Order: sequence, then C-alpha cells, then structure tokens
Amino acid sequence: MARRRFISLSLVACAAGVIAFRARPDGIAYGKGPRQRLDVYAPESRTGMNHPVVVYFYGGGWQSGHRSESRGVAQALATRGIVTIAADYRIFPETVFPGFLDDPAAVVRWTRDHVREFGGDSGRIFLMGHSSGAHMAAMLATDPRYLAAQGISNTSLAGMIGLAGPYATIPTSDPHMDEIFPASLRQRALPISCVTGNEPPILLAVGTADTDVDPLNSDRFADALRAHRSAVELKKYPGYGHDTMIRSFSAAQNTVSPVLADVTAFIDVH
Repeated sequence: MARRRFISLSLVACAAGVIAFRARPDGIAYGKGPRQRLDVYAPESRTGMNHPVVVYFYGGGWQSGHRSESRGVAQALATRGIVTIAADYRIFPETVFPGFLDDPAAVVRWTRDHVREFGGDSGRIFLMGHSSGAHMAAMLATDPRYLAAQGISNTSLAGMIGLAGPYATIPTSDPHMDEIFPASLRQRALPISCVTGNEPPILLAVGTADTDVDPLNSDRFADALRAHRSAVELKKYPGYGHDTMIRSFSAAQNTVSPVLADVTAFIDVH
C-alpha cells in the first residue's frame, strides 16, 4: 500500500526498459513548494529489488532548469539497471547559498526513505550532477552539515559523480554570482574548501574543451581529495565541451561516447 501513495501513473514517453513514476503530472512531492518535486526512473525489470540508486541534479547556474531536462541522463542510467531520481530544487532568487543546498539534501532523505518502493537499494545511493548540479552534489559529499540536518551522514553515500562542475572557483562572468554566493559565506561555498578525507568515493568527469566551467576545477578538486587520501577518479574527455558531457547520455551518443560507460563502471564497483 505504501507504494500506491506515490505512484498513480507512468510516463509514456520513456525509453524501452524504463518505467518513470510520478504521483501526479507535476511529479512526486518531497516538500511543500512547487519546485520541490521529483521523478523516479526505474528499470522495467527489477529482479531482486536491489538496484543501485543515483540522485541526479541538473545544472543551470543555480538559477534555472527543470527536472525534465534530466530525462536523457535518467533514462540512460535506468536502462542499465540504476534507479535514478531526477529532482527539481529551489533556485535564485528564491534562495541563495547555503539555502539552495537544503532541497538537494531533502531529496537524498526522501530517496533513502522511499527508493526501495521502486526497486532501489537505500544503502547504495550515489549523488550525481552536471555543472552547478555537480557543485551541489559535491557540497553534500564533502560538507557533512547539509545531510546531517536530514539525519544522514555524508560518509554513508556510496559515491559522488560530478560532470563539469565548479568545485574550486565560483564563476565570475554571471552578474548574479555576488547575490547567489554572499561574500561573507564564500569560504565554505566550494567543495575544495570542505575536503577532510571523510568523503565517499568520487568520480570527476570533464571535457578538455569546456569553456563554460574551467576544467582545472576538476584537476584542483581531485588534487585536494588525493592530498587527504580520499578515493577519487578523474576522467578527461578530449574535445568535449560543457554540454557535450550531457549530450553523451542521449540514445544517439551513449553507445559511442565513453562517459556513460565510465559512470556505470564507477557505480558497479562501489
């Protein structure tokens, strides 16, 4: 009966082998706000009910985006046996740092509490994000305060996967960055500043031709993690730009691009 609380329809526009669950046309609520909604993409065959789980956060400069943009990533992962949560979250100007991390942390709690209803293993949750979404996933993985507020330890995560994220520097070209990241709080606003050696395993994936987020962010973050003896893998993709990382998950690209294979290989061993 618990499952019926959340599922009343499945998406029709879904890849073969994937069922996307929604409680209502506007998604499953994990909070009271209109942007506190998520969708669950589950493998159609859920033998064993013990699939690894990815909680995915899209990018958008902390000020735009919708979970529907995550469909390609979520479907690609679900067809490979990974239950995937695609979530919306509050953005600027409704919230700024550190408040915009509250919703992602709440999504992780919802996932821990409910993902078994969709065939997922609540003890094997990975965080994943692209661009600003990768920043948020990395903040939850490195700074224990946000998940602790939800009764979860960051060390309980199975891993974190970051695609082209700003981990070491805040982008300065956007005029809203001074508002999104108040100067008095910036010291703790970057994952690289929060590394202690108590992080879950981390995979950083970045294109060498990224002109939106400097690829050196991934290099510097990886160096900081290694200095603290944290488990980290750094994958670089020659000629890939910022958006190429996401397009590589599309049905037209994911069989020829190595990005999806690298992500699933990381999940398989953790």
